[in-house]
Amino acid sequence: MYGLKTESSFDASHFLTDYHGKCENLHGHRWRVVARLEVRELQSEGTCKDMVVDFGDFKAALRELTEQLDHRFLVEAGSLASDTLACLDREGFKLLEMPFRTTAENLAKWFFDQLAARGLPVAQVDVYETPNNCAYYRADA
Repeated sequence: MYGLKTESSFDASHFLTDYHGKCENLHGHRWRVVARLEVRELQSEGTCKDMVVDFGDFKAALRELTEQLDHRFLVEAGSLASDTLACLDREGFKLLEMPFRTTAENLAKWFFDQLAARGLPVAQVDVYETPNNCAYYRADA
């Protein structure tokens, strides 16, 4: 197997619904996202001959995704009352509603799916909440 790895990061806040502990309260992280691509054979022709993909394209795709989440309040859809959302919007907070509970595990899957949808041969995505703790999602073998 041949592979590439790149990483990007973003700062965002979130909280976990129906969780009992510190993370039930609004808090933030400097999220670090590490993505890996894998292929059995390198490309055989064109500008990307003998490459997995162009590193520039890979880095740009991950950076574009992390920029969408940067300095946002990540909110699980349906977890806040509509009047709360309206007040936060009126105050100028930048919210991004996600269709899932905003755990590192679900964010890893979201990044994986977004990269795969761009045609990249993604094998695994790690999402770090802290320098020492991460969740990951990988393709089935």
